[in-house]
Amino acid sequence: MRLRGGAAVAVLIMLSVAGCKDTTGASGPEATTGGDSGGNSGGGSGGGAALTAAESLTVKGRAPKTGYSRERFGTAWADTDSNSCDTRDDILKRDLKQVKFTGGTCKVSYGVLESDPYSGKEVTYRRGASLVDIDHLVALSDAWQKGAKYWDASKRIALANDPLNLLTVGASANRSKGDGDTATWVPPDKAYRCTYVAAQVAVKKKYGLWVTAAEKAAMKKVLSTCPGQKLPSGGNPTSAPSRFHAK
Repeated sequence: MRLRGGAAVAVLIMLSVAGCKDTTGASGPEATTGGDSGGNSGGGSGGGAALTAAESLTVKGRAPKTGYSRERFGTAWADTDSNSCDTRDDILKRDLKQVKFTGGTCKVSYGVLESDPYSGKEVTYRRGASLVDIDHLVALSDAWQKGAKYWDASKRIALANDPLNLLTVGASANRSKGDGDTATWVPPDKAYRCTYVAAQVAVKKKYGLWVTAAEKAAMKKVLSTCPGQKLPSGGNPTSAPSRFHAK
């Protein structure tokens, strides 16, 4: 799914430990995993929280996509945190290095994604080019089919602009994802898969989205390779300010 815009990302330090990535010192959604995401069996506070959370997710069938449109989640990249910068630029500032701006400190004109979470490659961002996307970790279409269809607009707008659900990534790898869930797509970079799946679990748990049986099995399969993987937290409230509207 081609996505543009967002709120700030962490460039990750790759570490091949049981197929997971050590995210100590990162600044994106994965930063709250707290250090060792690899193969320990959950020692320390919060150890194994991601796998436990995945096991707790409600399982239902995928609902029809009928009625879905991007507009049901509000105007793209709304400034729901009221910091006078749109969500897209917030995410770019969070995740890129060597950031440069066009007028002021909001519009990011240049930056370097030192290690694309999905491919592991370095990617340069230039405003107006298409080498970098802001990915919704839980795709909005997937969310629509797993509960968001029944929400009020405020909650859908919140999900679409929540930093917990947003990540700066290389466009090439991201566009192979579409609106896939863990059962149909995981990042090509195996070292990032545990962090990626843990973030999806965190978003689905925070917003009360369900998963399919195949999706839950896939999540548990990935997270079983890194039983110490912790669960990201934080992000924005699950209701957007009342001034924002969606169709």
